[in-house]
Parts: sequence; C-alpha cells; structure tokens
Amino acid sequence: MTPLSIDPSTEPAAPATRRAGRHLALAWSATSEVPSMFRVAFASNDRKTVNQHFGAAAGFAIYALDGEHAQLVEVVEFLPESMHGNENKLPARIAMLAGCAAVYCLAAGASAVKQLLAAGVQPIRLDDETEIDGLLQKISLAVCNGGISWVDKAIRRTHGDRDRFDRMAEEGWDG
Repeated sequence: MTPLSIDPSTEPAAPATRRAGRHLALAWSATSEVPSMFRVAFASNDRKTVNQHFGAAAGFAIYALDGEHAQLVEVVEFLPESMHGNENKLPARIAMLAGCAAVYCLAAGASAVKQLLAAGVQPIRLDDETEIDGLLQKISLAVCNGGISWVDKAIRRTHGDRDRFDRMAEEGWDG
C-alpha cells in the first residue's frame, strides 16, 4: 500500500470543497477489486502516519478494507487558511468522512467527538504517532477474529447480525 503523491495544482472535485480544500476520490483499474466491508479515515499530513489532531488535521487518508485487503480510496486535504480561526470547520470535516466507520487521530475535542458519533463515525484517539499500515493490519485481524469493539459494531451495522436468530433459538423460548 504505497501512498500516492498528489499534484498540488489539481482542481478540487466539487465547488463545495474549494473553500476548505480538496477531496480526491481515487479511481482504480476496472480489474482491481476494491474492498467493500467498510471505510476508515486516518488524520495525517503524509498519508503514512496518523500524526494529526482531528480539528487541525491537514488531511485524511481514507481506506476501504475487509479482512483480507485494504486500499487507499480517497484523500482529503484542507487549505491552511481553512484551519485557523474557522469555528464552523467541524461540520465540513465530518461531512468529508461520510461513509467511514471510524477516524483515527491523535486527539479530538469534545464537540468533534459528539458530532462524529452523531454522524456514525467512531473517533479513535491514539497516544502516539502510529503507522497507518500497522493499524490497517490490526483492523484486518479484528475483522477476521474480532477483538476491537468498533470493528465488531461496524461489521454488524454493515452486514447485520446474521447470527442473532440462531442465538435466540439456542436460548429457547422459555422465560
């Protein structure tokens, strides 16, 4: 998973993002299958390491993944002037993460956490800068084996709780 370099002269994808920055959806070959279980964002200024506070992040690297594969599918970058003194930046940042199950960052303020959770995005705070590839490996293992609560929840939300009726039948119908 090699991060792609982005040409700074590239125009933003949509007029709504021109003021805040760029939101680039990466197009892959028709022969390349993109994992589809869920998407995870990482607050990063280099697309290799989680090294940013959510509200002050220079950008996000967004990956699609399942238990076997992970692929960079989107890059969101913010203009420096959109980050300073802009009290209304959180809704725009959260909107850029639509469809993501979680966002990894070094910190997030209480207001950001509340808004992320309301949007269905689980904020994950890390204590130290962490390589994205290592996190993707841990998430993939959790998809296969369980053990990370937000991953288990995202799988249930995406695919439903397929074993629910089996568990109910095992419990029996007696009170």
